[in-house]
Amino acid sequence: MATIYEERYAYHPDDFRMYDTAKIRKEFLVENVMEQGNIRLVYSAIERFIVGGAVPADKPLKLEPIDPLKAEYFCFRREVGVINVAGSGTIVVDGTEYKMNFKDALYIGKGSKDVEFRSDDPSKPAHYYINSAPAHKEYPVKHVTLGDANVLHMGSLESSNERDINQLLINTVVDTCQLQMGMTELKTGSVWNTMPPHQHNRRNEVYFYFNLPEDQAICHFMGEPDETRHIWMHNEQAVISPNWSIHSAAGTSNYMFIWGMAGENLDYTDMDHIKPTELR
Repeated sequence: MATIYEERYAYHPDDFRMYDTAKIRKEFLVENVMEQGNIRLVYSAIERFIVGGAVPADKPLKLEPIDPLKAEYFCFRREVGVINVAGSGTIVVDGTEYKMNFKDALYIGKGSKDVEFRSDDPSKPAHYYINSAPAHKEYPVKHVTLGDANVLHMGSLESSNERDINQLLINTVVDTCQLQMGMTELKTGSVWNTMPPHQHNRRNEVYFYFNLPEDQAICHFMGEPDETRHIWMHNEQAVISPNWSIHSAAGTSNYMFIWGMAGENLDYTDMDHIKPTELR
C-alpha cells in the first residue's frame, strides 16, 4: 500500500490563454485517479482542494496525512467527501463501519482520526472517489445514499442533456464547512453536461467522469467564456476547474460524473450563467 500524491498550483486566466494542449493536460487533468492497492491524491493550491481515489483490494487502505498538510492525521484541519463508483465495500471511521454500495457517499468531518477503506470482494474492488477541503468546524460523519439525495431532473433529450443531478453532500442534506459533492447521470442519448455553461466566482469545482465505456471519450471544455479550451478525457479521470473557468463537456456516449466544490458559499445556485451564443 502506498499514498501517492502530487501538488498543483494556482493559475491566472491571462496565462492560461497561452497554454498548449500538453500544458493544459499537465496542470488541470488528473489522469490517474484510481490505482488498485493504492491511494492517489492531487493537492491543489486552488482552495487547498484535494482530489483523489482509493482502491483497496486484498488489504485495507488507510487515509494518511500527506506532507503538504503538516498535520498529525488527514482530517486534523480538513473535511472529506467520498463517493463509491465501483464494487461494494466499507469505510471505517474511528472504529465505526459504514457500508458503501455503488453510488453511496460518506461525509467525514474535521477531527476524524482514523479512516480506512475496504473492499468486500478483492476481484471487484470498491473505487472510492475522494474530495477534501479545509474545515473550520467539526461536523459528524454521515452516510448518504441515493435515496437520501436531493434529485433534480434537468434538460431534455431534444437538447442532448437530459440528466438527473443527485445532490448528495450539500447543505440541504448534510452539514459541511465548505465542501459540496454530487453526482450527475446523463440519460441514454444525452451527451452534454452543464450546458448552458456557468462560472463560480466564489468557488472552484472539480469534475470526475466515470461509467464511460473504455472505447469512448469525453471532450471537457474550460477557460474563460470568450477564450475556451478543451481536454479529451477518459473513464475515471478528473479535471480541476478554477473559479474563472467554465466546466462543461460532451461525450461520445452517455456517462456519469461527480462534481465537487469548495469556496465561500454553500448555495448550490451561486453561479454566473453564460449563454451558448456568448461562447468563443
